[in-house]
Amino acid sequence: MADVEQGQTTFISVATTATTRPSSTTTSTPPPDPGRIVFGSDRDGDWDLYVMDSDGSHVIPLTENRAWDAGAAWSPDATRIVFSSNRAGVDGDLYVMNADGTGVTQLTDHPRDDFAPAWSPDGAQVAFHTDRDDNIEIYVINADGSNPTRLTNHPAVDITPAWSPDATRIAFSSDRNGDFEIWVMDADGSNLTQLTDHPSDDFGPAWSPDGTKMAFFSARDGNNEIYLIDADGSNLTRLTDHPSDDFGPAWSPDGTRIAFVSDRDGDWELCAMDSNGSNVIPLTENHAQDRLPDWSLQP
Repeated sequence: MADVEQGQTTFISVATTATTRPSSTTTSTPPPDPGRIVFGSDRDGDWDLYVMDSDGSHVIPLTENRAWDAGAAWSPDATRIVFSSNRAGVDGDLYVMNADGTGVTQLTDHPRDDFAPAWSPDGAQVAFHTDRDDNIEIYVINADGSNPTRLTNHPAVDITPAWSPDATRIAFSSDRNGDFEIWVMDADGSNLTQLTDHPSDDFGPAWSPDGTKMAFFSARDGNNEIYLIDADGSNLTRLTDHPSDDFGPAWSPDGTRIAFVSDRDGDWELCAMDSNGSNVIPLTENHAQDRLPDWSLQP
């Protein structure tokens, strides 16, 4: 595998086509959001996982090895983190570790790639996308790695599953109608419904904590921006409006803030904003690449 982003397929490749742009001014003082944010970064030379407070302070490395570790997601109780890594070989598998980086356990072991893990709200299952069937589909496993079950079965690409807070539905991005749109299905893979319909690609669905809204990113206005829709696909609202690319939205546990990735300062950094798109503040500031945040309450 060439680099950490290859296994994330179009979800990441679309978002990483941006060129360097001039720096921009952002609000300087973050609000007192609770919780911690886990993210991936190459700041130490290879892709590892880090955790920080929600204001960007107290950055702590969780993994440190020559492999790449990416796509981290908190367990609902914030005591564990599931992630994807090629530390066992060329292909990406799923792993779980304690919130402090200890106790790493391999969950999947397959000659194909497993990526973008997402915990079910009860912590009993993990959804992910994989190319183990020669095209990329959504699967679910038990939290101990057992009982892999295929949820989607389509020649198109289905990626980045996201559980609804009530655990009844899973949102994902799919190009089954020609371009990538946001879809939702029941947790058993039935009852598929298309939520967005636009000639541009829509990626990275993220449910609000109360389940009423969904954030995603799209280049439908010329570059990647963060958008918001109601859970039924209605009431489209653009949250970011900047000549740079913004992608990878992740909600704060209380639903008042959204973290995201942006190159508005010349390289990929993490930012946060109010859930209505206001009060954008930088969370990381360095010359490395910081990506794919996930936000959780303190355990």
